[in-house]
Amino acid sequence: MSHSVRVGGNGLSVVAPPRPVAETEAGVVGAMADGESETAVAGLRLLAEVSTVVGSSLDGEDVLRRLARLVVPELADWCVVDLIGEEMRRVALVHRDPDVRPAPYTAGMTLPAPDPVAASPVERVLAGEGPLVVTDFPAARSPLGREHRQLIDAFGAHTEVLVPLRVRGRVLGVLGLVRTSPERPVTDEDLGLIQDIAHRAAIALDNARLYASVRGAAQDFQRALLPHLPDLGPLELAARYLPAQDEVEVGGDWYDAFVLPDGAAALAVGDVCGHDQTAAVDMSKLQNMLRALAWDRAEPPSGIVRRLDVLMDLLGAKTATAVFGRLHGPDGGPWSWTWSNAGHLPPLLLTPDARTRYLGGDPDLMLGTGVPMPRTDRTETLRPGCTLLLYSDGLVERRGESLSRGMVRLRQQLALRAREPVETLCDALLESMVPQRGDDVVLLALRVPEGG
Repeated sequence: MSHSVRVGGNGLSVVAPPRPVAETEAGVVGAMADGESETAVAGLRLLAEVSTVVGSSLDGEDVLRRLARLVVPELADWCVVDLIGEEMRRVALVHRDPDVRPAPYTAGMTLPAPDPVAASPVERVLAGEGPLVVTDFPAARSPLGREHRQLIDAFGAHTEVLVPLRVRGRVLGVLGLVRTSPERPVTDEDLGLIQDIAHRAAIALDNARLYASVRGAAQDFQRALLPHLPDLGPLELAARYLPAQDEVEVGGDWYDAFVLPDGAAALAVGDVCGHDQTAAVDMSKLQNMLRALAWDRAEPPSGIVRRLDVLMDLLGAKTATAVFGRLHGPDGGPWSWTWSNAGHLPPLLLTPDARTRYLGGDPDLMLGTGVPMPRTDRTETLRPGCTLLLYSDGLVERRGESLSRGMVRLRQQLALRAREPVETLCDALLESMVPQRGDDVVLLALRVPEGG
């Protein structure tokens, strides 16, 4: 059972151990029966607001910043939160007076590393002690201790509560709440409430880090399945993959580009239904099988897509959409783009004079339905300077908006960039078309040379 320690000019005194959240709330209710209803209601309200903040975001640092704004001035005149990671960093600094300028002690600054043998209060808490209630602020000897003392001197302090952000046996950082007036001492009830808040904040931070780790691994897996783009000589080629921002699971969006045995360039984009690891695995199977079929036999794209559809049962894949085509022509042009569309959004053509046009009519049936259907080839001659754009639905779909509106917006945004290099064009489209990443996005852009 842990106890908090008060540090002051008269030495150390042991404070009763912190009570669990349920006991704290029960204690507040008991205080109401003793006539302390106003304080009790305020405590319950603050705990409710803390719970709302903790459960509202998977961004741990954002949660800490919001909690710091929540406890000031309710529990402190100012609050600071520092975290340990690859480096020591300040993530929040809030003062009750909006006119107080925190520079140079602002949130986001890098702090000196804690000294494991230093005895400053902040380093003791980071080493696992605490919570500490500090009323005497001696000179510090370590760099981190001196920085914290400078912060105290700049903003003033009569009492500081330093609480470790501790979860699963690890200290992730320190929460500091400071009161500047001797007329506002820290009571045991205050301390219990502060510890509850720190405990909830630590759990939220740890969960956010676990989420980020899992999400990062999933996205790395997805990116590892995507191909390297080939060198197509005079043709400019660029691709982008942008994962959904608020999903741990990977999706089935993909692109591919490779050179066929006869020298033609094969281009493809697709989307396997689903947003999980199975969808990503199915995407990889589909992409690799499409490559094998295209390399195996020189036939129109419709024939390759038809054979791929037949093999969907063998692949064990879900339904999917895809555009597959070949770009062919002599080295100096002219170039022709022949493609087959299996339920996917249409390719988009941009001419040098900033005209845009979606290519082809209605798409054929998507892949994997089990219904044998004829597949159609379409051909478009690409004039010098033209840009061909293949993409997934995450680029044009927005929640609460019709798909047609998104497709009009894509034409407008593409027309603004008729002369930009394809690398710049792809980045600009992602920035303008995807303000919030609700779905995976892939882009594949090809530019025919001006003189070809």
